[in-house]
Amino acid sequence: MKKLFIVFLLLAPVMMLGQTLESLQNEVKVLQNHNEGLNHRLDELQKMVDDVLWFNRMASFAHVDKVYLYGPPPAIVPNPTAMGANNPVKFWAYIFIPKGLDVTKKYPLLVLPHGGVHGDFTTYYYHIIRELMAQGYIVVAPEYRGSTGYGKKFWELIDYGGLETQDAHASRDYMIENYDFVDKNRVGIMGWSHGGMISLMNVFEYPKDYQCVYAGVPVSDLVARMGYMTQDYRDLYSADYHIGKTAREDIAEYRKRSPAWNAHKLQTPLLIHTNTNDDDVNVLEVEHLIKSLKAEGKKFEFEIYQDIPGGHSFNRMDTKHAKEVRVKVYEFLAKYLNPAKPITSVKQINEAAYR
Repeated sequence: MKKLFIVFLLLAPVMMLGQTLESLQNEVKVLQNHNEGLNHRLDELQKMVDDVLWFNRMASFAHVDKVYLYGPPPAIVPNPTAMGANNPVKFWAYIFIPKGLDVTKKYPLLVLPHGGVHGDFTTYYYHIIRELMAQGYIVVAPEYRGSTGYGKKFWELIDYGGLETQDAHASRDYMIENYDFVDKNRVGIMGWSHGGMISLMNVFEYPKDYQCVYAGVPVSDLVARMGYMTQDYRDLYSADYHIGKTAREDIAEYRKRSPAWNAHKLQTPLLIHTNTNDDDVNVLEVEHLIKSLKAEGKKFEFEIYQDIPGGHSFNRMDTKHAKEVRVKVYEFLAKYLNPAKPITSVKQINEAAYR
């Protein structure tokens, strides 16, 4: 009996330590979840602030609205039999309509999906929207599934290279269905980075619905991208709520979501821009896309810029060179969309957006 008592005394601290460790681990998990929820709430507040900036800064140049749309049901449904589990995913989209339009006429539409993994459409694009308004374009910018600023649940609906493509297309359809002055025969899509990828995937999937596409520094090959990016970045894709597997575990799935591996589908006039010192989308990805398009015998336009300051953002900045490149973008779009007042010079850009 004495021996059992002694053993108990010796083991008691160990048992208590085990309980303490388990308790601490649970507390840490609770704090992590709380912190994650707080971060999403801060993102929502930041989004609200930026929305105020959109409405205030654009007040003299455009009618700005934010509308609630829907795309396909979620890619992953944890409990398919739960009430509403297979309902369409609801998302917001920004609408910009130039002031002074004659609503008895028809105007070209541009779909502009934002970039970034879990990014969102912000006043980062303010001057570009100003430039598009001055030319007479109507713009819709979808906050497709996975965008930041709408809570954790929406954030985890991300489907990179997947159903976000349908969300962007749904925003196109919404504009045609709800605005009589949108010309369904003059619709283009343009984007940078992840937005460039979504633009490409849209014209691959819906070639008859767009008259042209611009892809700036587009994510082009997810398999290659997983090779040179960091582990934290890879984890965004292999998360249980997303693809759920690494590229090594499912190369076919990552290829399916990559424009370079879908080049055979191109039927739409295309312009691609990339930069050799891009610090986000390595030029090798876009080179793969260009070579794939050439191998498929596709006609398209492209330019590989050499070490232009700004890296990934080189033609979205407010520098003279960025504006010069945007003039080329606008000249390309105008060939197919015929806006009322096309921009053909940096001087016109400055007058449209910087005065």
